[in-house]
Amino acid sequence: MFSGSIPALVTPFRDGTFDEAAFRRLVDWQIEQGSSALVPCGTTGEASTLSNAEHHRVIEVCIEQAAGRVPVIPGCGSNDTMNALLHIRFSKKAGAAAALCVAPYYNRPGQAGLLAHFSYLAEHGELPIVLYNVPGRTVTDLLPETVCELAKRYPDTIIGIKDASGDLSRVTDHRMGIGKHFCQLSGDDELALPANAAGSVGCISVTANVAPALCAEFQAACAANDLVKARELNDKLYPLHYAMFEDASPAPVKYALSRVMDGFTDEVRLPLVPCNPEARKAVDEALEHAGLV
Repeated sequence: MFSGSIPALVTPFRDGTFDEAAFRRLVDWQIEQGSSALVPCGTTGEASTLSNAEHHRVIEVCIEQAAGRVPVIPGCGSNDTMNALLHIRFSKKAGAAAALCVAPYYNRPGQAGLLAHFSYLAEHGELPIVLYNVPGRTVTDLLPETVCELAKRYPDTIIGIKDASGDLSRVTDHRMGIGKHFCQLSGDDELALPANAAGSVGCISVTANVAPALCAEFQAACAANDLVKARELNDKLYPLHYAMFEDASPAPVKYALSRVMDGFTDEVRLPLVPCNPEARKAVDEALEHAGLV
C-alpha cells in the first residue's frame, strides 16, 4: 500500500505555538521533491509535547495541504489505548490513508497486552494501521510473533510496520510469517539499504525532512534493483543520517531545516532544547557532504 521515501515530518514552532504557515510550506516542498507519503505527529513531530487539540490540528493541516497528492499516515499512537483510538477516529474523519501506531510506552505492556491493545484499535478504529516498533524509545518490544499474529487476525487492518528495532532479521521474519503483501518500512535511515534488500519497500524517514529529493531517488533506485545507484546515494546521505541524532531528536533536524528552508526556525519544545554546537557542526558537515548547502 505504501512505499518509497516517507518523511516523519517535524512540527515547526514559532514563539511556542504551531507554525502553520511553515508547515504548509514543508508539506508542499516534500511533495514537490518526490516524497511518496507523509507522516505528521510522529516521534520527529514532537507528538509527545502536543496537546490533543494541537495534534489534531497538525493532522488536519497536513491532509488539507497535501490535498490528495500523496497519502497521509498520521501518528496516532499513545500509551493510553482510548487516546490512540481518539486519534485514529479523528484521522479517519480528516481523510487519512492509515494510522501509524507506536507500541505503548512507559507502562510497558507484555506481548499479551500489546496484542490486546492493537486488537482493540483494529476492531474499533476503522482505519488501516501501520504498527510502529521503536523499543529504544518505548522500552516495549513488539516481537515478530506478535506482529505476525496481529496481521493474521486483521489482514485488512494491520497492513504494515515501521520497524526501528535495529534488528534486520525481523524483515525476513515478518515476510516469511505473514507474506510479501505486508508493508514493511524501515524506521532507521541508516539501515534502509539492507532492509530494502531483505524485503522492506521504503522508509519512514527523519533525513527526508531535509533531503527529500535524495531520499526519494535512493528509494527509487532500490525499487529498481539498481544497487550501484542506491549505494552511491546512500553514501551521499549516510553522514546526514547520523548527524540527525547527534543531539536529542528532532533538534538537529530542525537546525538542518533552518539552513535549507527560508523562514524555518530551529525551535523545539521543552524538555528538548536547540542542538548543541557539536551537533550543529556535524549537521553542517553532513549537509555539505550531501551537496545540500
